[in-house]
Amino acid sequence: MHVETELRFSRIIVNLSRQELRAMLQLAHCLYRLSQNPDYRQLVFPDLPEIARVDPGHGSLMMGYDFHLSEDGPRLIEVNTNAGGGYISWLSEKAAVASSPGINFARFEERLHSSFLQEWHDFSGGNSPLTTVAIVDEDPEEQALYEEMIAYRDWLQGQGIATEVVAPQQLQATAAGVFLGGRRIDLVYNRHCDFYLETAAMAGLKEAYLGRSVCLSPNPFAYGLLADKRRMILWSDAQALQPLQLEPKERELLLQMVPHTRLLADFATDDVWDQRKNYIFKPVASFGAKGVLMGKSVSRKRFAELDPQDTLVQQVILPAIQEGPGGEEYKSDIRLYVYRDRLLGIGARLYQGQVTNLRTEGGGFAPVRLR
Repeated sequence: MHVETELRFSRIIVNLSRQELRAMLQLAHCLYRLSQNPDYRQLVFPDLPEIARVDPGHGSLMMGYDFHLSEDGPRLIEVNTNAGGGYISWLSEKAAVASSPGINFARFEERLHSSFLQEWHDFSGGNSPLTTVAIVDEDPEEQALYEEMIAYRDWLQGQGIATEVVAPQQLQATAAGVFLGGRRIDLVYNRHCDFYLETAAMAGLKEAYLGRSVCLSPNPFAYGLLADKRRMILWSDAQALQPLQLEPKERELLLQMVPHTRLLADFATDDVWDQRKNYIFKPVASFGAKGVLMGKSVSRKRFAELDPQDTLVQQVILPAIQEGPGGEEYKSDIRLYVYRDRLLGIGARLYQGQVTNLRTEGGGFAPVRLR
């Protein structure tokens, strides 16, 4: 690994109880099973663009399930299909292992490698080895986690897989295939946040994806079923869950661990304003905490500007507080990195301010210790 020294992470260790981890894993497994349920798919398909109703026949790399640890146990904050920080979390655990006998991340690389190979096997039918990967993001060098993408590149190259980090415009992509410098790309590890491939920059990859000439992972199908923030409306609505014939324990788990979430359009505006301190407002298509507003600090003018059809109103679940070595306080959340229903690794994120960020001095991705 050539860039480990450039990958910044926090050295503060975050404690997590085994009971909390079990609850989070139970929810991740429950949501994966739900995504495989034909009745669930038929229920959400009408709300999805056409491309998200196309099943590519394979899974989704590096799913991320984000939780806040409340006094009543873990609560889901959101699901991501291109969750960043997995490699950084693994490195932070390695750095802390001497003082923390917690989770053993030694198998992270093996699990991660297996997930790439499984994606390619499911896409290709196992008829050929995975030989080329493109890690794609918008203006990669400008991304906060660019160094991590380079780390993935170097690691995959060490596995014998030719890999490059590129912007989508650098690819020659059509329905006939995806090429980089004349070489066919087998698999695109998609870090781009155009989740439904709607922008001009992603038009070629969209053609290749629909033409089944490239394995695109994560993909619009997985995003629509699990990571589109509007799915949390369904998961937190007892009445909406009834047609799915869930086991009582699964239904109870969803309603307990998913904060009450609705569209702003479903509320009387004055009622939401009066109760705003209990809510957080999220654009349905936001990522990286962009456009997220805490109700306690939103102005009346800014509130009036929110689009009722594109704004989620979610019950606030306050993050746990982690104390640093100098007594400084950080807010924290826990991210499970998952492939299908298999845990790859665990990381924490430490930050100060209203929403998660990677700019806080002493914060960032942090190691987790089970207790």
